[in-house]
Amino acid sequence: MNPFDLLKNTQAIKEQTEKLKEELASIRVEGSSGGKMVVVTMNGQFEMIDIKLDPICVDNRDVQMLQDLIVAAHKNAMENVQEQIKAKSSSLLGGLGGLGGMDLSQFGL
Repeated sequence: MNPFDLLKNTQAIKEQTEKLKEELASIRVEGSSGGKMVVVTMNGQFEMIDIKLDPICVDNRDVQMLQDLIVAAHKNAMENVQEQIKAKSSSLLGGLGGLGGMDLSQFGL
């Protein structure tokens, strides 16, 4: 890609980036573990916004299992957020000269 073409598209990139940030703020995904004994809800900014525990997994004799289930559900939710981000970023930025594969961290995403 010609660097000068990229400079020409700076305003379009900024607009698409802002639109993507708005889209990401509205994402809500769940991650689960233990056959849905633990369900974590996360937003598109990787913030955990809810956690649901099946009462069966709350056993004071096996706290380690519950901790492991929470970590696994959180990891699953993060993976689901990443999939949503990829899908949204490729659809929004994909038309800007192949920017769909660009590292979006420089834009705060």
